[in-house]
Amino acid sequence: MKTEIHAALRAIAGPRIVVIWIVTIGHFSSPSAAAAWEWVPTNEEIEKYRLSWNPFSHGPMLISSPDIQPKDQWYVRPMIFAQIGESSFGNKFEGAWDAQPGPVHLYSVQAPFIQSAYGLTNHVELVAQTSFSAFWARENGEVTNDAGLGDTSLMVKYRPIVQDPESWVPSINWFNQVALPTSKWFGTEKPPGGFSPIGRFPSTRFGEIGLTTGIAFRKNLEPFRWSGGVYYTYSAPGEQNGMTTYPGDLINTRLIFEHILSDKHGFGYQFEFVTLSGLTTRIDGKTVNAGQINGFTVIGVEPGIQWRFGDSNFVGAAGVLFTLAGQNAINAFYPNFSIFWYWSQTGKVIMR
Repeated sequence: MKTEIHAALRAIAGPRIVVIWIVTIGHFSSPSAAAAWEWVPTNEEIEKYRLSWNPFSHGPMLISSPDIQPKDQWYVRPMIFAQIGESSFGNKFEGAWDAQPGPVHLYSVQAPFIQSAYGLTNHVELVAQTSFSAFWARENGEVTNDAGLGDTSLMVKYRPIVQDPESWVPSINWFNQVALPTSKWFGTEKPPGGFSPIGRFPSTRFGEIGLTTGIAFRKNLEPFRWSGGVYYTYSAPGEQNGMTTYPGDLINTRLIFEHILSDKHGFGYQFEFVTLSGLTTRIDGKTVNAGQINGFTVIGVEPGIQWRFGDSNFVGAAGVLFTLAGQNAINAFYPNFSIFWYWSQTGKVIMR
């Protein structure tokens, strides 16, 4: 197992370095900018961003914010994320209206899903998350159900570029995560399909080790905020009946639009477009022999609202993620509700 994970880390390092170089070249296209390049934004650039329009609000539900917290600021985020699915997509890409009833009926909830993050510096944020999961399912007439600890994720977010309010330059975030199979360690069964809900970021295989790396962006253009990202997950080898298993790798994407209607109340609405694709290949070159070997795809959209609780450090959001189309996957919808509570050593909380 350790050998496979080490090989995966070496394999992933190449592609992500290429992405960082693409971002860097695109941002610093002039000789003067290239000469001034540093691996972190300057204090002046950060202060310029902090003074720009960015009202205190919840933000999107289904992405880890590309902009990070100031040094020594911390938050705790409880969330309820439910899944209701009674139809499925076949082995061709089709709209939700073409999904057929069964063979899996799945009802699950992550309550609570807990996430916490700390601003280690003005450029690096540490994040941890876990959940208590429960599900009830009927698959081909057989009923299964279970409840217990879900998986745990540890993340590091690094922001080499902070957005410039006087130009089109966005914030760029380099995201890295390891998903640990704490559900498996504590004996929680896998739900049919074996996935955490599509919107729970990033969606990974339930009860398995996953290594994720990705690039995200955000740009504030009063009264709107745009953000998005692309994330690649390497699925670590597993074992079943004495045989080493190799599930396909995963790609998550996000594209999010927010419209803030009241700066004072942090009130607004958002549309969040998400995709999850299971590949028929692996970055380490191993042949896929487990899971959905023919691959799968799910596309969804979540309309939602966000608000601030008075003048407090609490902000909330609620929405429903609807499946729009898919292939070899469950057709489901996902009601969810989230609260952030922020705290800072300085006594003043600053929006990310």
